[in-house]
Amino acid sequence: MMNLKGIHHVSAITADAERNYKFYTDFLGMRLVKKTVNQDAPSMYHLFYADEKGNPGTDLTFFEIDRAGHTYYGNQSISTTSLRVKDDQALDYWKKRFEDNDIAHDSIQLRMGRKTIAFRDHEEQRLMLVSDETNSGVASGTPWNRSSVPVEYGIQGLGPVYLSVQDLPATEKVLTEVLGFSEAGSYDQFKVFSTGEGGTGAEVHLEELPDAPREKPGRGSVHHVAFRVEDEEELKKWHEKIQAAGFPNSGLVDRYYFKSLYFRESNHILFELATDGPGFATDEDVESLGETLALPPFLEDKREEIEQDLKPLNTKK
Repeated sequence: MMNLKGIHHVSAITADAERNYKFYTDFLGMRLVKKTVNQDAPSMYHLFYADEKGNPGTDLTFFEIDRAGHTYYGNQSISTTSLRVKDDQALDYWKKRFEDNDIAHDSIQLRMGRKTIAFRDHEEQRLMLVSDETNSGVASGTPWNRSSVPVEYGIQGLGPVYLSVQDLPATEKVLTEVLGFSEAGSYDQFKVFSTGEGGTGAEVHLEELPDAPREKPGRGSVHHVAFRVEDEEELKKWHEKIQAAGFPNSGLVDRYYFKSLYFRESNHILFELATDGPGFATDEDVESLGETLALPPFLEDKREEIEQDLKPLNTKK
């Protein structure tokens, strides 16, 4: 029996890598663990923010598309990305931090029995902090101890991912019959699905918006969500299962820091399955992660050309 281990990473779009870097490191206190490029379009940055070591399940990543337009929200989308903090007290800290820095945010609310606070970044990226105070599922990561945020309040990984779809039963079928999720509960208009050890690091919250228009993505939208797979051998088995279910897919893709498989489910949401390793310390020392431009070996011979196409981005702390 194969089980996905939880959420691996979420990848979104920014129109400005420098402002994005400042917000997610200086304000949110996350660590930039990899400054690299989109391997399919190396003229754009791909930035990875995570916990102290870039552990699987803690990565929020951004592709820089400098001409990305406004996002027109709707269904068929990954509508909110949540980030885990240690406990309820941390949310009080963040609420004041949002207020002091004029960051758009909502009130603290209960969702699935947990305290949460929704907020937006400077590009209207829809984000949420979720308290791990009652979590008994997938373990969190460890906040970066050189962060601008006190460690006890720091972001320690990815929480539930929110999907808005036109046809809920269709996505539910993919989650449960193909990917092995199980229904974990419901609240408000959401049905909740869980995988692996469950908890905040392993949930998808699914809502149906049948009359909403399809989202038009741009800056501040989410490109895809990835789920954790133990290793390449297991990923091959998932490939066979997804093939057998009739979904066109990418086949196994070597991203150097992990191996991946992509497919788009019937509500047009892009899912990725990604291995836990080998990890971000493959080509950099843990102490200096994210400080220089890292390229996978198959792009290294094009470094000069790639660097000429990129705007300089100083990421040394």
